[in-house]
Amino acid sequence: MMRRILASSFFGSMIEFYDFILFATASSIVFSQVFFVDLDPGLGLFLSFTILAVGYVARPLGGVVFGHFGDRLGRKGVLVLSMMLMGGTTVAIGLFPPTAVIGVAAPILLTLFRVVQGLAVGGEWGGAMLIALEHAPKERRGFAASFANMGGPAGAVMATIVMSVFTMLPDEQFIAWGWRVPFLLSAVLVLIGLVVRLKVQESPLFAKLEEKAEERKTPIVEVITKYPKNLILGIIAGMSSYTVQGLMTVWAIAYVINNGLDATHVLWVKALGAASTVVVVWFASRLSDRYGRRPIMMLGMALGAVAAFPIMFMLDLGSLWAFALALIITQGFVQGTIFGPFGAFCAELFPTRIRYTGSSLVYQASSTLGAGFTPMIVSGLVALVGGSLWLVAVVWIAVFLIAILATRFVKEGRDADLESEMR
Repeated sequence: MMRRILASSFFGSMIEFYDFILFATASSIVFSQVFFVDLDPGLGLFLSFTILAVGYVARPLGGVVFGHFGDRLGRKGVLVLSMMLMGGTTVAIGLFPPTAVIGVAAPILLTLFRVVQGLAVGGEWGGAMLIALEHAPKERRGFAASFANMGGPAGAVMATIVMSVFTMLPDEQFIAWGWRVPFLLSAVLVLIGLVVRLKVQESPLFAKLEEKAEERKTPIVEVITKYPKNLILGIIAGMSSYTVQGLMTVWAIAYVINNGLDATHVLWVKALGAASTVVVVWFASRLSDRYGRRPIMMLGMALGAVAAFPIMFMLDLGSLWAFALALIITQGFVQGTIFGPFGAFCAELFPTRIRYTGSSLVYQASSTLGAGFTPMIVSGLVALVGGSLWLVAVVWIAVFLIAILATRFVKEGRDADLESEMR
């Protein structure tokens, strides 16, 4: 049963993030040519990134809405609904016509679909992580929770590889129909995911909580009023990992392609970077069960701060190999080390009765603030200093240093007794 639970956590998260990252990849290389035609290329790319950010803005709301029902009705049913919602929306994006056919309705619909994607993925992660963590013994909670985190970059690998295969088509065919096929394939993935997910049992901690049958406050109200410190510090800590993701897997992709690198080769390198994240998350989560969540996360943050200027230098070289090394350092070692313990770190901030809502809000808000706005902010910083990347490095270092400070003030949760906190 535990193997089935971990598989459900991993595959469910992988499918959801396949859909979510697929949109991000398409925003970097195709949407400006399909939905923002007759505009300056730079403006079209900026508008694509803006719609991308809208999905990230919706993620915390999805965490609150799905978290509310997950804390009141159970984890399993909410997970099934989020997967169906995400899959249906992704298929719809693959089917609807471009601006040349239906005019301004196309970018409007694209924005609405991205909002729905954000809501769905906002509800997915918390449930996928908790269904594994709340079944696991205390000494392996970090490792169990990491399967939801490993599913994210695994979905990014799949989305990137599938999209890169279709970029091999002639440009005209890729823009006309090739980019749509990866979106339509989501229907198959969702069916497989639902088969796995429907066989999983409800979380035992939630089942015990239900037996108490006591009156409970609205989860989001209790999170904000009783645990504001944990909420704020958790979001700041998580922003560091997502700043890496937004900068390196969205903005940097567009930056190096616009500076002459082949789109197909860049996407293959992006897939390699995401695969390295999965590996490092695995090891970092195991280390967090032994040494604690905070020390491992702070190690990744310190590495990110030290690597900021070298990474900007690599991006400016215009070399595919330099870009590959930059992605492995950032996506693999920096993001993976922070991300490995992050699921358990979020869950251990809150008691069972509000854990879905609280952990989802921390995770999704950090992703919104860290990854959702990073491509737009970085584009503005680069324009501000005339194309140089030094200011980007300075801001990146500041983000990591603030995250280290926030993590330092959070209570270590590795040895917490989650059952005793069902009060």
